[in-house]
Amino acid sequence: MRIIAGDWRGRKLVAPKGDATRPTADRTRETMFNMLNSRLGSFVDLRVADLFAGSGALGLEALSRGAAHCQFVEQEPAAIKAIHANIAAFEARQRCEVTQASVMTLGPARQPFDLILLDPPYETGAGSVALDRLLRLGWIGPATWMVVETSAKESVDVAKLTIDAERKIGKAKLTFLRHA
Repeated sequence: MRIIAGDWRGRKLVAPKGDATRPTADRTRETMFNMLNSRLGSFVDLRVADLFAGSGALGLEALSRGAAHCQFVEQEPAAIKAIHANIAAFEARQRCEVTQASVMTLGPARQPFDLILLDPPYETGAGSVALDRLLRLGWIGPATWMVVETSAKESVDVAKLTIDAERKIGKAKLTFLRHA
């Protein structure tokens, strides 16, 4: 796994050992960020949340492209170790916050994020449940973009959020959402 674009383009990422996490494939990540770039115009100065973060590849990709800050949330100890190793390797500590917790136990946000990236376990419905919770807790504002990676046959459905686009890439599906 490597960073696809930006300041850290081509730099390798450490992935967590074991099978507790499933890294987003480079092709899927590239599609996600190309689609986001056409919607956002730029990642510069964005506040990003990388939830179900795994290695932190999604959040680090956003930081590489100019995001100001990323909040990583992951509960698996091996993944937390990988996130910290990647942040240290990219000398990005000042731009990152790492929380070891279940996304389902997060409290209220200080302010809404500009971009929320979710890569929950496939076939669990956790993406929809997490988005509904985050909406109620102030993580999602009127201008927030959200992207959820699910299996190709899974759907994301949350009241008060509208689907902007869906894209299938192999066994994965990316769902782009906005506040309704």
